[in-house]
Amino acid sequence: MERDQALRLLREHLTSPNLIKHSLATEAILRSLAGRLGEDQDLWGIVGLLHDLDLELVENDMSIHGLKTTEILEGKELPQEALEAIRMHNAEGLGLGERSTLFQHALAASETITGLIVATALVLPSKRLEDVKASSVRKRMKEKAFARGARREVIMECEKAGVPLEEFIDLSLEAMKEISEELGL
Repeated sequence: MERDQALRLLREHLTSPNLIKHSLATEAILRSLAGRLGEDQDLWGIVGLLHDLDLELVENDMSIHGLKTTEILEGKELPQEALEAIRMHNAEGLGLGERSTLFQHALAASETITGLIVATALVLPSKRLEDVKASSVRKRMKEKAFARGARREVIMECEKAGVPLEEFIDLSLEAMKEISEELGL
């Protein structure tokens, strides 16, 4: 699947500007992470764009989130490992057990850290990613009450993908800074 096709699907199924920005941020992080790990940057980026395609359709029902996305994507030239990573990013909500592949851990960690980074930017007076320091994200990572939705144990799955947390935070922040205009931050 080409990125243009993925963007059309994204805009066809999601109307929330914040969900679209989250998807773009996840794409940027996954592309960067794939490059770091020697994986397919285009495929990982597409999965980042499309992983939450069904959120509005299922009205945030986590007991089915991810299943509808994979139904929408069946037959759209994505390998099974990509569809499985999309399904497994919500393994807890779907009752699917633990994530087990590099791709699954990478998607879950990447899509989760976006919220922590955005929240860190939004508490700054400038509300700009360019002013966020990786050390601030690391500090906020330790504050359980800060950005509660950014589940730390899921972000830590970066280590199961072979990237130490400190490096993952740096990589994620830099990837998001590169598209800060698109993110409005």
